[in-house]
Parts: sequence; C-alpha cells; structure tokens
Amino acid sequence: MKIILKEDINNLGYKDDVVEVKSGYGRNYLIPQGKAVIATPAALKVLAEDQRQRAHKLAKIKADAEAVAASLEGVALTIGAKTSATGTIFGSVNALQIAEALEKLGHNIDRKLIVLKENVKEVGKYNATIKLHKEVSVEIPFEVVAE
Repeated sequence: MKIILKEDINNLGYKDDVVEVKSGYGRNYLIPQGKAVIATPAALKVLAEDQRQRAHKLAKIKADAEAVAASLEGVALTIGAKTSATGTIFGSVNALQIAEALEKLGHNIDRKLIVLKENVKEVGKYNATIKLHKEVSVEIPFEVVAE
C-alpha cells in the first residue's frame, strides 16, 4: 500500500514522502493516527502542488539546519551520572540529558532530534546523532563520567 507521510516517522520516512508499507500498518495505525494518507492520484497531485509552492521555504529550512550543524561542529559534551563501583550507571543516559547538556552550552536542540545508536549504561565515550533535517545531521561525541 502506498501512502503519503504527514510527519517524520523514524525508520520509515520524512514528511511528504511517498512510501510503501504493509496494508495493516497503514490502515490500522498510520492513517487513523493522522500520520499518513493514502496515495491516491488526487492526493499525489495536491502533494506535487504543495511541494512546488513550498520549495523556497524548504531551502531556507535546510540552510538554517546547516547553520545549526556548523555551530555544533567541534562540540564535545561531558555528562555526569551516578555509578556503581564497577562503572555501571544507575539507569542510563538518554536524549533528554544530552539535550540539557547542549542547552547549558547555548544550543537549543529538541530531544526528539537526538538519536543514540546504543544504550548508554556504562562510563565511557559515545556518539549521538542529531538529525536537524532529512539531509543534514551531525555527530556529537560525549563522555559519560562518574559523579
């Protein structure tokens, strides 16, 4: 089943992408939740017209994302966490803690844009990916230290 996404969905696509999904996923989750519409010929024509009208706005959004990515280059974070004697963290470090650490440095990044490739449950060095735009992402190295 072909659908048009109305918002960004992880591991599926970005807003206004036409993607192929299984019919149960589309009809039972994406469409009732308002996250997608069926890709009928009329809906595809409306999508093409909307994209044509929004082309200059999208270029500005991408330029803004590239500017934020440039300001984040070279940023390294240190996050303190309570640990056991073996270096294991009580709980885990998540996107919210990374967003708060970036905010302390003056970068206001939404936690939903931060992606961690692995669970951070031990002291050490890790990388987080910040997806600012579908074509712009930046890697932020961070170190977890014991408090």
